[in-house]
Amino acid sequence: MQVDTATGLLDAAQRRLSPHCDPRPVPQVIDLLVLHGISLPPGEFGGPWIDALFSGTLDCKAHPYFTTLDGLRVSAHLLIRRDGALLQYVPFTQRAWHAGVSSFEGRANCNDFSIGIELEGDDDTHYSDAQYLTLAPVARSLMRAYPRITPPRIVGHSDIAPGRKTDPGPAFDWPRLHGLLNLAY
Repeated sequence: MQVDTATGLLDAAQRRLSPHCDPRPVPQVIDLLVLHGISLPPGEFGGPWIDALFSGTLDCKAHPYFTTLDGLRVSAHLLIRRDGALLQYVPFTQRAWHAGVSSFEGRANCNDFSIGIELEGDDDTHYSDAQYLTLAPVARSLMRAYPRITPPRIVGHSDIAPGRKTDPGPAFDWPRLHGLLNLAY
């Protein structure tokens, strides 16, 4: 698995490009990896809804919860589905709109300098084995391509938007990810 740093594409990912992105500020160094959890509607997995949200085609009348998302423009660089399928919505060279109001080590606007990975899941449902087995090599590939992403700079959305966001939540097994990355901290 490799990242082409010129195009910002991951060779192992299916491409589903999102219009919800823009150029990163220049100069900008990518040095943060943010993990998220998403399910649409909440607590339900599968279906076309995440793709529709990230592509800007979500029919907000298709489910009562979706009315809360009307007009929302959001994306992520990658999505890892429950079965381990890997999709890329935004090239890493572009700024995905995944973090919202956020700060890391005193730097605001984490979208400017981060890569966002959504995991299909929620705070209360354990993430699948397939997701961890996809996430670990993706994270290693990103750390090789962007060497300023170091283990302490792999964080949850809750770490950069505390009080506003809780994902990937207590159901995410950080020690398991660290073990798969061969990290001892």
